Amino acid sequence: MAFEPPQRLVRALGETAPAGDDWLARLPGAAERTVARRELTVERVQVPGGRSSLVVLVRRADGTPAVLKLAPARARPESERAALEHWAGLGAVQLLEAEPADAAEGVLLLERLHPDVSVRSLPEAKALLEAAGTLRRLWVEPPAGDTAHTFETVADRTGRQAEAMRAGAEADRETAPLVDAALAAREELLGAPPEHRLLHGTFRQSKVLAGERTPWLAVGPDPVVGECAFDLARLVRDRVEDLIAAPSGAAITRRRIKRLADSLDVDLERLRGWTLFRAVESGVRARRVGRPKDGELLLEFAGWL
Repeated sequence: MAFEPPQRLVRALGETAPAGDDWLARLPGAAERTVARRELTVERVQVPGGRSSLVVLVRRADGTPAVLKLAPARARPESERAALEHWAGLGAVQLLEAEPADAAEGVLLLERLHPDVSVRSLPEAKALLEAAGTLRRLWVEPPAGDTAHTFETVADRTGRQAEAMRAGAEADRETAPLVDAALAAREELLGAPPEHRLLHGTFRQSKVLAGERTPWLAVGPDPVVGECAFDLARLVRDRVEDLIAAPSGAAITRRRIKRLADSLDVDLERLRGWTLFRAVESGVRARRVGRPKDGELLLEFAGWL
């Protein structure tokens, strides 16, 4: 079978690829070797798939359905593996094998969920409720010992992002006021974080899929250690296109922040602050990599906060 990477993956990785990177070119061959090594039967490549990895629906030698995932090093697959091991299936998809010899190549063999059924298929209010309930189960104490060093902290990740935001604002003065507000919010929030938890890192409705063991399970973490409000902030802006199109989008957003903060016992102002930072960061990055429409939507949303 030809392992042709979906166009969404090609575009997304193209935005972040360092000079000379040839991971996409090597991907088909790597996928073929991985499938042969595990004696897997390939059903299909998942399309549109993810933005940071190739996702392939497979069956193991005993007929068990599974998912094979291959990701480049810059997507931090070793961190995803460590988080999934720590969660051990509670709220998240399960690993199906211990760390294999090719783990360093970004290979994960995972429990098969229903890849085409996410909580986004539910009505808005129900989707937020189910997503929030799933997220709560992931907020656990991070592992101790050597494994703890596998994970970035919120301070480290947002520090890298803040540098890129400053550079983006210098080149695009239109975004400067929002960037200044977002950076000020970050500094204040990092001054006194209320807890230290293992977080999903990139949580949104499309990252929660229907399962067999339990109705909904999270997939695709880019785990980070820090406060829960940082994790919840990305969920606030889910379906941002619908929010922007709604005449009362700003009011809906404020109610959503309050509802999520109350339901998950997160401080409302801290959630608002991280929502502002993450929306501005995503908006500035979208403009920088040539997605101006996405950038404008995110920055308009951030302006409501």
